[in-house]
Formats: sequence, structure tokens, C-alpha cells
Amino acid sequence: MLYSVKGKLIHKELQLAVIECAGVGYACRTTCSTSAQLGQTGSEERLYTYLYVREDSVELFGFYTLQELNCFKMLITVSGVGPKAALAILSDIDAQQFALTIASGESKAFTRTKGVGPKLAQRIVLELKDKIAKESITSDIAAGVKMPEVIVGDNCSEALSALLVLGYSQTEAASAVSKIDPSLPSGEIIKRALKLIGSNLK
Repeated sequence: MLYSVKGKLIHKELQLAVIECAGVGYACRTTCSTSAQLGQTGSEERLYTYLYVREDSVELFGFYTLQELNCFKMLITVSGVGPKAALAILSDIDAQQFALTIASGESKAFTRTKGVGPKLAQRIVLELKDKIAKESITSDIAAGVKMPEVIVGDNCSEALSALLVLGYSQTEAASAVSKIDPSLPSGEIIKRALKLIGSNLK
């Protein structure tokens, strides 16, 4: 499985980027958000990738951040959401907004994407909230980890759930959220938590 590609950007369109590595050009289908963050043709770039294999085709998808990649991988597990629909959704809302939408249950935000009606939007929220809850509980039980006891308030709970959607472990996310003022809006809590987690990884 390809984890990422790094090399010279030799071609860029709205939802396509071609990265040349060791003389091979990797065509990565991507979101408008990733396209906007890439530099000009000739710049050195890295994309985190997902290889999608079907009977009739093989496609490579690339993302500027691991958070966006994780959101993409979660979206394509939802029944009725394929890779193209997932790219369209993540082109309309960024990874942080996507995660917060799942956490808050405000499915209406997804209906701004062409082809995503109210029923599909609700299914995305319900299936992913359930998936996140099950995975986080299972992983923490398996690891024998004790959760911090200071996660209180709706904003903190939403922020914690959003961080899980972005791919962070429950203990990692809870540790960061517990250090932030719980009276702040959930979006601001997420931003500060991401900075704390990033600083801990350096």
C-alpha cells in the first residue's frame, strides 16, 4: 500500500495532481482544498495517498494532510458514498469542518454538496458517529488506557469526537482537550487541541 508520494509537481488541475517520483508520474485525484494548498508546477510536494482498487480500474487518491485522508477513508465506508462523492464532500468542507459536523450531528452541512440529499447526509453522520464510538471504546479497552476525567461540557465533547474523526486516539485527543478552556466554542477547542497534539509530536 502506498502511504505517500513525494516529488516534483508536474501537473495540477482542480481535482488532480501529478507528482513525479524517480521518473514516474503518479496521478492523484484529490480535493479542491488539497489543490489549493499545493504550490506551482515544479515545486516539491508530498501527498498522503489511498489506493482504490476495483475490478475495472485502479485509482490513486492524494491528500495534503493526514486528517483529510482519514476523513476520506471514513467517508467511503458509508454505504452509498464512493470515492468521487467523498472528494466532492471534502471539496465543499475542510477536514476540520467535516469532523465537527459528524461530532455535532448537523447533517445539513453535507447537503450543500451536489448529489448529497438529506437521507444520505443523515446516513453519513449516523454511520460514522457509531463507527467512531465503537472503535474508540475497543482501542482503549485493548490498550488498557484510563481516560482523563476532565472532559466536561457539550463543546468539549464535540471537540473530542471531532478529533477522533480526524484520526487521533481517544486518549491523545482527551489529553489535549482537557487542557483547554471548556467555555470556548467547539471549533476553537479543536484548533487549540490540534496545536497541542502537534507540539507533542515534535
